[in-house]
Amino acid sequence: MNLEQLYTLIGPDMKAVDMVIRDRLHSEVVLVRQVAEYIISGGGKRMRPALVLLTAGAMGYQGSRHHEMAAVVEFIHTATLLHDDVVDESALRRGRDTANAMFGNAASVLVGDFLYSRAFQMMVAVNDMRVMQVLSDATNIIAEGEVLQLMNCHDADVDEARYMQVIHYKTAKLFEAAAQLGGILGGADPQLEKALAAYGMHLGTAFQLVDDVLDYSGKEAATGKHLGDDLAEGKPTLPLIHVMQRGTPEQAACVRKAIEEGGRDDFPAVLEAIHASGALDYARARAVTEAELARVAISGLGDSNYKKALLQLSFFAVERNH
Repeated sequence: MNLEQLYTLIGPDMKAVDMVIRDRLHSEVVLVRQVAEYIISGGGKRMRPALVLLTAGAMGYQGSRHHEMAAVVEFIHTATLLHDDVVDESALRRGRDTANAMFGNAASVLVGDFLYSRAFQMMVAVNDMRVMQVLSDATNIIAEGEVLQLMNCHDADVDEARYMQVIHYKTAKLFEAAAQLGGILGGADPQLEKALAAYGMHLGTAFQLVDDVLDYSGKEAATGKHLGDDLAEGKPTLPLIHVMQRGTPEQAACVRKAIEEGGRDDFPAVLEAIHASGALDYARARAVTEAELARVAISGLGDSNYKKALLQLSFFAVERNH
């Protein structure tokens, strides 16, 4: 099952979210509109807003505030992408030039700030302290995750535990918040709200681990980014960590040098070490485990087509090729 089939259930809701996004992107400042519309219109899976809609649907929510909250989550995510691409000096995302490549670093950072602040304006308008608490906490933790990742760059001594902390903070936290929001809007009791949050956290972790695998095995046309970008930036992701821990001394030394120096010169040798050591299989197996934990987390959720879609989403997260 692909994402389009999964999203059939929430098609009208996703259109409503897109309308909110278009409306709330408005600014009298022309450059803000240009940069924001450029990155928002750049495609993407829209998984985080879909999580808000699916979990709200699974809870039987009948209102329209989930459209606003889904748009808020997408704005926060988009702001992180704008800032990420500047920090990473990325030139390609989703198969086209990044916003910083098109408009410059300063514009990208400032429009990212605009999207964060617009998200908080929308959050306040909902007038729900629980919603504000979840989203403000998530935004703060995501920022900490960005800094943790920055600290880990070119550090070949990063172990699996440190790397998983980065994933949980930087990527999984917004998935967690998105799933939790649907529960809050739908009136979930504390236990079920916690279960939905756990589902989101495990799903987001699985999603990022597969991204790590695709950076060394995907097709550029499908992933929309250059293979080996993580290595070029000196990021010690799980496949590289596995080689250093489980590979031969020669393989470990090759990866260590590549992480510490960055760039693409060592990419062919690193790729060979990754495949020879079974690092991709290991990372994908970790992702599969996380997806299984996501499904277990919502075992107590009442049966519905929305729950089926949430379960299918966990399979998509690990079976995808982009």
